[in-house]
Amino acid sequence: MHLAYPAVLAVLLFCVGLYGVLARRNAILVLMSVELMLNAVNLNLVAFDVWLRDTLHAGQALTLFTIAIAAAEIGIGLAVVLMVYRNRGSSDVDRLRDTAEGPDDSSDAPDATSPAQKAEATA
Repeated sequence: MHLAYPAVLAVLLFCVGLYGVLARRNAILVLMSVELMLNAVNLNLVAFDVWLRDTLHAGQALTLFTIAIAAAEIGIGLAVVLMVYRNRGSSDVDRLRDTAEGPDDSSDAPDATSPAQKAEATA
């Protein structure tokens, strides 16, 4: 088996994942794109392990570690995305600024209300 075939497939997977990370606005699609990039790395690790005929199979061992780290990353990432969606009502990456801010906070001062708003609130 030639090394070029899995290497080209891994490059294509990595490029699709990179495009997904850079172009997508939905946080879940960004996480899926990161998983594609990690799978491209796994494919390279296994392909080079087979090509080098390593007796210890270090590439396959590193692939198992990468899969475990990817599973933990997707679990924590989905938990964060779900909490952001519950609090904000959207998982759009561009609309998220800071998790400490409210959805309509545009000023730094907590009492930055206009006199007309204060008059309406007291009336």
